[in-house]
Amino acid sequence: MKRLVTVLLVLLVIGSVAFAAGAKEQKSGVDTSLEKVMNKGRFVMGLDDSFPPMGFRDEKGEIVGFDVDLAREVTKRLGVELKLQPIDWNAKEQELNTGNIDCIWNGFTITEERKAAMTFSPPYIHNAQVVVVRDDAPYTTLSSLAGKRVGYQAGSSASQAIDDSPAFKASVKQFIEFKENLTGLMDLEIGGIDALVVDVTVATDNIRRSGKAFRILDEELSPEDYGIGFRKGDVKLADAVWEQLVAMHNDGSLAAIAIKWFGLDNTVVGN
Repeated sequence: MKRLVTVLLVLLVIGSVAFAAGAKEQKSGVDTSLEKVMNKGRFVMGLDDSFPPMGFRDEKGEIVGFDVDLAREVTKRLGVELKLQPIDWNAKEQELNTGNIDCIWNGFTITEERKAAMTFSPPYIHNAQVVVVRDDAPYTTLSSLAGKRVGYQAGSSASQAIDDSPAFKASVKQFIEFKENLTGLMDLEIGGIDALVVDVTVATDNIRRSGKAFRILDEELSPEDYGIGFRKGDVKLADAVWEQLVAMHNDGSLAAIAIKWFGLDNTVVGN
């Protein structure tokens, strides 16, 4: 019994020392984010796997997309393995802060609120929140949607864009949340909603690839930028990823990936 108590005391001391060391590192502001990724040899990318063309599943069930191709090239250059980790977009910050993922990289809009909670890369592509309607619908402006039903993805920047457009928000009869944009677009197609607020990159890609009778209203809700979100203080990891994106811009590989997915180079790295 005495021996057991001694062992438990030793374990308690070891645990206390480890906790104290971790607390000291956090308090001192030591950034080991890049070192941790390099040591484990793996970079975990959190994404919404139903967000084409940034990240989605193809007909074989494999995760593909523009951001996926970017991350594959970046991790190849860093010499680590890329792990794609689909997450609930509505719980993305929790997934990041608990250490389940190393970054959020999937058409992730930079906002002041998010910048306060995490470390962001500079913008790598411009985007905007737009409104998609059926091609045969009579709507041509935001005001023409007064009294109608409008959808958006839960946890997305579409919600913020709606809040930042008080006149539009007040005029709409009902806002409906969807877990995924693709579900919202399907509901739009069958008439369940009258319009969908969504990223222009997603809307343009869906219309181009599906050939469905949708159109985008000329009047935008808000312009925005995509960035890569890291845990607050993970500056070294964020800088290392950004350095590789800049190198890809300089050697033309970034433009090649953009042209593959968008038909043009719409990236803003190096601008």
